[in-house]
Amino acid sequence: MKSKIPAILIFSRLIIGFTIIVLSIFKIKDYQVIAIVLLSIGLLTDIFDGIIARHLNISTQKIRRLDSTVDQVFFISAGVATYIQCPEFFSENIYKLIILVGAECLIYIVSFFKFKKEVATHSIGAKIWTLLLFATLIQVILQCQSVLLFNLCFWIGLLTRAEIIAMLLILKKWTNDVPTVYHAIMLRQGKTIKKHKIFNG
Repeated sequence: MKSKIPAILIFSRLIIGFTIIVLSIFKIKDYQVIAIVLLSIGLLTDIFDGIIARHLNISTQKIRRLDSTVDQVFFISAGVATYIQCPEFFSENIYKLIILVGAECLIYIVSFFKFKKEVATHSIGAKIWTLLLFATLIQVILQCQSVLLFNLCFWIGLLTRAEIIAMLLILKKWTNDVPTVYHAIMLRQGKTIKKHKIFNG
């Protein structure tokens, strides 16, 4: 049963994401509070699924690829739900949002073109950006606006997307859990990289 915990946590994010969309559509009472609680739970499952998988020594490529794919669906769902509640924010920032989405799509295009697999680098930069994206979503849910935080999220998002693309171009073969572009260079040179047991085991 323990070996199933990471998968359960991963798939729970799908349920949480779709639930937030449904709640947003029906505009339920206290939506903001409920959405923030659900998003927070989703973020925690994202943090602990990998930690638990590594602790149980079952952090396989399959698990890491599934984790990356579900992360995308989860945050897309959160974005859709937030759009339903605050369309004006998306209208005001449409060009930056298109650029961000385009950068994210480019990562997958590069990964599929080169390795025939989706990306699952789980870089440190991407983890930092995930926290910024989470904070930005919370602010938009509460206020239907975000300026400084969103701009920070935008630029950090572009930088981390660029780093991941560089990593994909540098790597000779598909690899999951590559902390930084420096580690990608080391792997290309045939060197062994150190991975933290908790964060990139």
